[in-house]
Amino acid sequence: MDFDLPQEHKLLRDTVRAFAEAEIAPAAADLDAREEFSVELTGKMGELGLFGMVVSPEYGGQGLDYLAYVVACEELARVDGSQAATVSAANSLGIGPIYYFGSEAQKQKYLPALCTGEGLWAFGLTEPGAGSDSRASQTRATETESGWVISGSKLFITNASSPISRGVTVQSVTGGRDGRPELTCFLLEQETAGFSATTMHGKLMWRASDTAELSFAECHVSEDAMLGTRGGGSNLMLETLDSGRLGIAAMALGAAQGAFEASVAYAKEREQFGQKIGKFQGVSFQLADMAVEIDHARAYLYRAAWLRDHERPFRTEAAIAKLFCTEMASRVTDAAVQVHGGYGLMKDSAVERFYRDQRILRIGEGTSEIQRVVIGRSLGL
Repeated sequence: MDFDLPQEHKLLRDTVRAFAEAEIAPAAADLDAREEFSVELTGKMGELGLFGMVVSPEYGGQGLDYLAYVVACEELARVDGSQAATVSAANSLGIGPIYYFGSEAQKQKYLPALCTGEGLWAFGLTEPGAGSDSRASQTRATETESGWVISGSKLFITNASSPISRGVTVQSVTGGRDGRPELTCFLLEQETAGFSATTMHGKLMWRASDTAELSFAECHVSEDAMLGTRGGGSNLMLETLDSGRLGIAAMALGAAQGAFEASVAYAKEREQFGQKIGKFQGVSFQLADMAVEIDHARAYLYRAAWLRDHERPFRTEAAIAKLFCTEMASRVTDAAVQVHGGYGLMKDSAVERFYRDQRILRIGEGTSEIQRVVIGRSLGL
C-alpha cells in the first residue's frame, strides 16, 4: 500500500501552488471586496490546464485523473475560495455532464472551448423551491414539433452569468407518472431567446466567483439539445454530484490548510505575556488539533479520489469525504480566527476570508444532512 503522492501529482501541486501564490493571492482580497469575477485569472487558470482536467485530449482536455483534480482544487482554495469555486464548478458541474452523458456531436461542439477556460458552462439544478429536494423542480420543458420549450427559473447557479459563460445544463420536468416527475436535462446556450442570467450580489462567501439567478421565458431548444436520455435527468444529476463532492471536499481541505498555515505563522510572531503565543498550551493544542484533522481529511479524500480513478464504487466515500472535510474546515477556520484574536476578524486578515468562504461548503452540492442520508442508505437504513 503506497501512500506517496505520485510524482506527476506533486509537480501539479507545486505548479498550482506557485501560480496561486503569485497570481491569485495579490488580487484575492480586492476582488472579494468588489465582488468581481476575474476573466483574466480564469484565462490564466485555463492556460495552466485547470479546466477539462479529466477530459480526454481528443476533446481538448488534459487527460488527468480525479486525484489531480482534487489536488488542484485544494491548492487554489488554500489561497482563495472564489477562484477554486470557478474551477471546481467548471470541471464537475459544467464540463462533467457533457463529457459523460453528451452525444459525440455535443462533446465536439462544446468541450474544446470549455477545456481551455475560454468559456464556462453551468449546471441548473437548484430552484427557489427545490434545493435538497431536487425532484421538486418546477422548471418545465414542453415538447413541440421542432423540439422543446423550457419555462421556469433556477437559483444560486455558479458560472452562469460571467462575461465568458456559454450556457447551462437545465434539469426540467418533462412529464410524470404516479405523482413522480420525469426529469430530463437540456443544453441551453447563453444567447437563447427568453433566457436571462442575473448576477447575484451580497454573498457572504465566494464573492469573486460568479453566482446567478436564471430565468427561462419560453426558451426554444432543438431535440438535439437533450443531454442523455429522456427521464434520465435525476440519474445524471446524482452521478454529477458524486464526482463534484470530491471537489467541494478538496476546497474545504484547502481552506483549512490555508487557515492553519496562517495561524502557525501568527503564533510564531505574536507575543503576549512576554513570549510567543505558540508557546502557550492553549494555542499550541489548538494548532495540534488542526493539524490532526487536516491530515485525516486529506488521507480520506485522496482515497475517495483513488476509488473514483480506479472505477470502484465511490458514492458513499465521496459523501463521507465531503461531510468530514467540510465540517473539519468549519472547526479549523473557527480555531484560526480564535488564534488570531481581534486581528482574525478584520478584512485584511486572510483567515477572515477563509472563515467566510468555507461556510457554503456544508451546503453546496448536497448539505451535510444530505450526506448523512447518503451514508445512512449505504448502511441499509
